[in-house]
Amino acid sequence: MIDGIHHITAIAGDPQENINFYINVLGLRFIKKTVNFDDPHTYHFYFGNEVGSPGTILTFFPWTSGGIKGRRGVGQIITISFSVPQNALSYWIERLKKFNFHPSDIFKKFGEDAILFEDYDGFQLELISSKKELREGWNNGDVPSKFSIRGFHGAVLFEESSERTAELLTKFLGFRKMGEEEDKIRFECGKGGAGTYVDIYLNPNSQPGRMGVGAVHHIAWRVKNDDEQIKIQSNLLDEGYNVTDIVDRNYFHSIYFREPGNILFEVATDPPGFLIDEKKEELGTHLKLPAWLEGRRSEIEGSLPQIKIPELNLKH
Repeated sequence: MIDGIHHITAIAGDPQENINFYINVLGLRFIKKTVNFDDPHTYHFYFGNEVGSPGTILTFFPWTSGGIKGRRGVGQIITISFSVPQNALSYWIERLKKFNFHPSDIFKKFGEDAILFEDYDGFQLELISSKKELREGWNNGDVPSKFSIRGFHGAVLFEESSERTAELLTKFLGFRKMGEEEDKIRFECGKGGAGTYVDIYLNPNSQPGRMGVGAVHHIAWRVKNDDEQIKIQSNLLDEGYNVTDIVDRNYFHSIYFREPGNILFEVATDPPGFLIDEKKEELGTHLKLPAWLEGRRSEIEGSLPQIKIPELNLKH
């Protein structure tokens, strides 16, 4: 069954602004520079902890600063939640203000302290001071490890109704309902705790979301290995879901399908991981292409905008 969130993928605008924010402001590590395998003239950036552990990986397809603007709405993931240690939110409020971002005041969410803010492209991000956070942080030389982002806390699905999506989560993916709060229903999976939560937010009178810059493309759930993935694929096919064949994404294997509210779900394997083609100290420093695109490297490199990786990314 599902062990938690593997990664979340979104659509960004300007590639350099995207890199600057997630490295320089949020203190994540840029762990992989590659391309969208289905559209190789577009970058695919991966950010995470020091080695890109499953459950820490936020990825982007950066279009351009002039890309079509997305809209948050029904049928989308509208909030990406990161987990930080207890008593870290005051640090993050001051840090975000220093970089001219505008965090909310601290509020309670399912009994934990949280703040909301947006990045350059209008992504709604949340930092939650998690009581059950056991993962270690990465010290990039600027954000102290005692305050650093540990990985995902969860995500918020914006739905018109909850019944069929809740059934999918609990009956076929192994989630457990945890409780309700105002207009949100919380589920968790695996061992529970930060990185395993998903909230369904209900507002049936809202407009549908639109894909584009500032919108989340999909969420990927993690499984231990190929065998677990095949079991889920088989069960979903038996239930009538339109599930893809297994796709090799180099760093994990994936299947895709749409849940009843039309949000794109992926199920991704933990192995092989991001160290298969770069050493830990070199992560994010080379443009990595899958074998079937190597013959087009010159063409692809010539079509991609130049970017500069901040020095903080190489500090350990």
